[in-house]
Amino acid sequence: MAFDEQLAERIRIILNRSSVPFEEKKMMGGLCFMVDDKMLAGIVRNELMARVGPDLYEPALQRTGAKEMNFTGRSMKGFVFVDAEGIDMDADLEQWIQDCLAYNPEAKSSKKK
Repeated sequence: MAFDEQLAERIRIILNRSSVPFEEKKMMGGLCFMVDDKMLAGIVRNELMARVGPDLYEPALQRTGAKEMNFTGRSMKGFVFVDAEGIDMDADLEQWIQDCLAYNPEAKSSKKK
């Protein structure tokens, strides 16, 4: 499954501008951005997958273009999908990435130790 390369480049620019060390991993049919061995955000097709955490989950769902993330038939609290309408403007995408970065220190690591 392909993912939006232009969106990936926009996210790279935001993370580099924020001086955040990150890794990229192809997974779940898309691309994930990892910070401190934790999933920060990703791209599935042309949508942003934002890991905003449980505290911002409900408010995030009220934002333009956001919907619950549902891979397995049930929503994953703390994760939302954001369509093109919600990330079209650079300032909107940057806010989503900043929200993900704010939650990242609290997130559980996905790295097996």
